[in-house]
Amino acid sequence: MASLPLLVCIILGTYGYSVAHGGNEHGFVAFPTTASEPAAVCSTSRVRLDPGSNTVSVPLVHRHGPCAPTQSSDKPSSFTDRLRRNRARSKYIMSRVSKGMMGTTRDDADVSIPTHLGGSVDSQEYVVTVGLGTPAVSQVLLIDTGSDLSWVQCKPCNSTTCYPQKDPLFDPSKSSTYAPIPCNTDACRNLTGDGYGGGCTSGGGGGAQCGFAITYGDGSQTRGVYSNETLALAPGVAVKDFHFGCGHDQDGPNDKYDGLLGLGGAPESLVVQTSSVYGGAFSYCLPALNSQAGFLALGAPSGVNTSGFVFTPMIREEKTFYVVNMTGITVGGESIDVPPPAFSGGMIIDSGTVVTQLQHTAYNALQAAFRKAMAAYPLVPNGELDTCYNFTGYSNVTVPRVALTFSGGATIDLDVPNGILLDDCLAFQESGPDNQPGILGNVNQRTLEVMYDAGRGRVGFRAAAC
Repeated sequence: MASLPLLVCIILGTYGYSVAHGGNEHGFVAFPTTASEPAAVCSTSRVRLDPGSNTVSVPLVHRHGPCAPTQSSDKPSSFTDRLRRNRARSKYIMSRVSKGMMGTTRDDADVSIPTHLGGSVDSQEYVVTVGLGTPAVSQVLLIDTGSDLSWVQCKPCNSTTCYPQKDPLFDPSKSSTYAPIPCNTDACRNLTGDGYGGGCTSGGGGGAQCGFAITYGDGSQTRGVYSNETLALAPGVAVKDFHFGCGHDQDGPNDKYDGLLGLGGAPESLVVQTSSVYGGAFSYCLPALNSQAGFLALGAPSGVNTSGFVFTPMIREEKTFYVVNMTGITVGGESIDVPPPAFSGGMIIDSGTVVTQLQHTAYNALQAAFRKAMAAYPLVPNGELDTCYNFTGYSNVTVPRVALTFSGGATIDLDVPNGILLDDCLAFQESGPDNQPGILGNVNQRTLEVMYDAGRGRVGFRAAAC
């Protein structure tokens, strides 16, 4: 395949400041309290083409914002529900990574995490639009770095076995390139070995078809036929023989979206399936506000095009998830006192976890430093998050910059305010003991291009990418 252009989003008129890696002259930033309020209309970003990169990019937007391709009548989840699902997902993921295998755990609200794969569909917040089949049919898919197998809802599927979605169901019978994967194949056996197998089903042509099944932490399930199809990422850019789940039986509190795009590290993921072309690398930029757009890209920039990135080594302790080592935190330009063993559990980078999960010692030090810097504002209780503020009556607020440093010296400065605060709360919470993994949540990742370059064993960060 010929080299493809990299589409890079440059944000227009964002609040806060231009993030720069490696430190700042000033430790505090003042911003208007309206800076966290999304606009009523979608703000699209300008695109800068880079013809020297073997990369393809698609727009990425928040599922509940005005940029979403399908406007849902459903209201966004409440803050409490988002935190409950965030806790359930994060505990599931941390259990997987710490044990090196699937496990069972339970969150504080008695949400059971089953031994099947999948964190929580309803915790996902960002979507992309791709084309599936020939002719290509648009599908709006939630992205998830904590899942491997991609899936969509397919016909036949009636109202009792599929949840309502805005777009028409994908109809395999109308695609000239669709084919179910037979049961007695290596692809089917590998699917079962990776925990996604759903047995064999009798196909319409008489042959046994490979089944798939996923149960998520929120209780939702999807089952159907493991299938082969053409996936269109952009005009003229298609992935042939893409393996995915064609779901005919859904259950539980799923979203009203067409399916899910798995970006984990196991063989079933889009990333691994396209590794011969894109080198097992992908990146995304999550926008600062729900009314702005970001991007999802396959491939990594080459040569001098990585000059805007800082990199840290990737640790593969569990094949689905991406882990790095954090080494330090600064608040207001000052390093907080955290001994190196406090970060020994590693940090998982995840697109679906909202609030960053930080180990006990590091979290307590961060909390104390942030509260001290914010002493001018009244603390208020807000459920699971313990560092929340009442900014009523303030037209402007001053907050300390927060920077995270990873092994190799890679430092990221979090966006102000939307990479630090979530509903006026510090977007961190304690994950558990120091020797257990933490998770870098998606709030902290906002406006950064986060590159997962498994082929080179590294994770990169580029500031002010969207």
